Amino acid sequence: MDLILELDRNLLIFLNSLGSEKFDDLWLIITNKFTHIPLYLLLLFLLFHSLKSSYKKYKLYKVYSIYILSIVFLIFISDQLSNLFKYSIQRLRPCHDDQIQNLIRIVKEDCGGLYSFFSAHASNSFVIATIFILFMNRKKEYYSLLIWALFVAYSRVYLGVHYPSDIIIGSLIGITVSYLFYTVIFNRLERKLL
Repeated sequence: MDLILELDRNLLIFLNSLGSEKFDDLWLIITNKFTHIPLYLLLLFLLFHSLKSSYKKYKLYKVYSIYILSIVFLIFISDQLSNLFKYSIQRLRPCHDDQIQNLIRIVKEDCGGLYSFFSAHASNSFVIATIFILFMNRKKEYYSLLIWALFVAYSRVYLGVHYPSDIIIGSLIGITVSYLFYTVIFNRLERKLL
């Protein structure tokens, strides 16, 4: 376990050192959850538009509501899982760890909470990307959402607030939560209600 933590630490130092002050503002924008509101609104619009051709008006709003509630539920689950892990494992964020904070660039003034494992930013962005890919019937253009989620996840390492393992595990949990929800619960719920 010590070897894995040492590798994680060294990888953080390396990846974080690739940063440059001229790109700091860009990564701060990428990590800001409010930056992505236009993307979320666009995705909801595209989802509504794709459902519009499949359902009559009286069912459309019911179906759309189920989709929206599902997305909110998934983000809630992802976020709460992250908090559960953070407070159970209690691994300090790199920016709060005296042993490493002088070896990395800490770009963000507000480092965030005390604990880092696993990244809620990574988990939530991959939950959103994965569920929209599934909701949109795996159309290839929606796979680009995974690149967006990867940028959001990487921003956390760039800023010095998460270790690489935090974003890797967070990303995998986000994908898994969405996929399990979609295959086990959503498909049954959709068939039952519609």
